[in-house]
Amino acid sequence: MATTDRYHGPSDLPRELALFPLRGAILLPRATLPLNIFEPRYLEMINDVMAGNRLIGIIQPDVPAETSERLIESPKGNTSPLKRIGCVGRATTYQELDDGRILVTLTGIARFRLSKELQMQKPYRIGVADWSDFAGDFKVGLGEDHVDREALLRVLRRYLDANRMQADWPVILKSSSEFLVNALSVMSPYGAEEKQALLEAPNLKERAEVLVALAEMEMAAGSRGGGGMIQ
Repeated sequence: MATTDRYHGPSDLPRELALFPLRGAILLPRATLPLNIFEPRYLEMINDVMAGNRLIGIIQPDVPAETSERLIESPKGNTSPLKRIGCVGRATTYQELDDGRILVTLTGIARFRLSKELQMQKPYRIGVADWSDFAGDFKVGLGEDHVDREALLRVLRRYLDANRMQADWPVILKSSSEFLVNALSVMSPYGAEEKQALLEAPNLKERAEVLVALAEMEMAAGSRGGGGMIQ
């Protein structure tokens, strides 16, 4: 049984979550997100959650598009406004390094709507999560039959070929459509607003369509000297 299979619905998750605001980073159900923890406030957060439910809410700061950078960054202090939708993950790997850093991998469980933040004597932020809009996130593979898998694989192959990048195609072809869509959404280095659009897509089919559209725009820009899609 997968580690996250213990969560069958909203009632299996707490309403209060430790929040990790990261600009340019999202998490999605059953996808993974590696974190390199070094700030004292987040080292304390990791120690607290590892001693408890091992759950962390990944959410983006709500910063104006013109000031947003394509870098993963946590805002200073605890007063920056946050996006209203994030995703909770469970710490499924944990490693302490000699230099004091902690490496953690989160595995996504379900998205949440941030109802409010709590004022507590902690250096990190804690929010109240509303799961009611995302009950479908707990159902593995929900909506896979509606994903245009061929279009997704076609645009992925075109992108990789255009950028002379290699991929483990046997693994890709064996992966579920849910895994491919969500993992590519998490890994792709788009800007914060594009990432949020992928996160907030109401279902897997629409997320795949957004992902394909973004990839096609990136490739068109690349042919004119722009950047790329997947690292």
